[in-house]
Amino acid sequence: MQPVPAHPLELLAPAGDPERLQAALLYGADAVYLAGDSYGMRAGAGNFNRQQLAQAVADAHRQGVKVYVTCNTMPRCGELAELPSYLSYLQSIGVDALIVADLGVLQLARQHAPQVALHVSTQFGVVNYATANALYQLGASRVVLARELSLQEIADIRQNTPPQLELEAFVHGAMCMSVSGRCLLSQYLTGRDANRGACAQPCRWQYRLVEETRPGQYFPVGQDESGSYILNANDLCMIEHLDALIRAGVTSLKIEGRAKAVYYVAAVTNAYRCALDAYLQEPQHYQCPSWLRQEVQNVSHRPYSTGFYMGDIPGQHLDDGLYIRQSDVVAVVQKYRSGRLYATLKNRLHRGEEVELLLPGRPPLKFVVDDLRGEDGQIIDQAVHPQMLFSLPAPAAPAGCMLRRCKA
Repeated sequence: MQPVPAHPLELLAPAGDPERLQAALLYGADAVYLAGDSYGMRAGAGNFNRQQLAQAVADAHRQGVKVYVTCNTMPRCGELAELPSYLSYLQSIGVDALIVADLGVLQLARQHAPQVALHVSTQFGVVNYATANALYQLGASRVVLARELSLQEIADIRQNTPPQLELEAFVHGAMCMSVSGRCLLSQYLTGRDANRGACAQPCRWQYRLVEETRPGQYFPVGQDESGSYILNANDLCMIEHLDALIRAGVTSLKIEGRAKAVYYVAAVTNAYRCALDAYLQEPQHYQCPSWLRQEVQNVSHRPYSTGFYMGDIPGQHLDDGLYIRQSDVVAVVQKYRSGRLYATLKNRLHRGEEVELLLPGRPPLKFVVDDLRGEDGQIIDQAVHPQMLFSLPAPAAPAGCMLRRCKA
């Protein structure tokens, strides 16, 4: 028999800004993680100012969704002065947990936000039960496990830690060539500190060798004239193996992607929501529905792997630093009325095209656009102006749902 998890299973989605937060809420996240305008590991994301943070917590809690705020940079001395008041503010607005990666920040959080749960970030590099137990003794209620662990190692950690300590692990998204994100390559090459949220991703660049007595001559690193992206990792995808992660003891399933587009958040959150629901219906005989395997292919991604979970080397994407794209967002639904969807255009749409409506909790719905009308209600052959409002006949869909065009 499969052991009953000590904690409810949770789907944790990224929210890089208010728009992506709404997508995560619409498409089924149990919890979201996001950042204020400082102390978060994704400085390039839109993030949230203080007013937006309060609104985010209110919006999420209204739907029964938890909010975890990242305070997971490695702050320098000059960045500590404002942290206590920021932590107190987060407690005052009802944040459910703080994600921390630094022992000093953990201690400050205990002092200035004692009512807020503490989750230790993957940046801390938790790879054994001794570290997990020590963090639990210091006040952590959850550890986000290092991405370099196998399923067996996760199971060992679960068996040797208190059941009250929650285990969180990544199930989908970009992987890093460093140990759980602790990398200095960006800082060395560009002056942008990855450990303070400003990674330039030099691991995705193409590298060649130069011999010092022959300046200007570039020798390929690889097997052909295209060179090799020697530090570039494959993306992680565990949608077909959620049962194995859960059996190992993971109860929070985390999607990477605070810097990703709103469509990515919507589609991937929806896919894993449906996959987790399928698991909960038949936990002993989980099989990922085939349409969900296609859904994760439809978002922008690098070639997928299962990371280190199966005990394998996860592999590299050596050909280039680009993403695979199999679909494009056409529009975002604003409202539904009298059998028609009213939507805001993102990419050009022609009458006669086949599109898909991405609905929460179910497979996408395909249909042909046979009646396209502008904001004034007049029939048009195409919608071409970004942000223009148009309408078309379609099944009912809530505001925020997306229309997309999939490539053949």
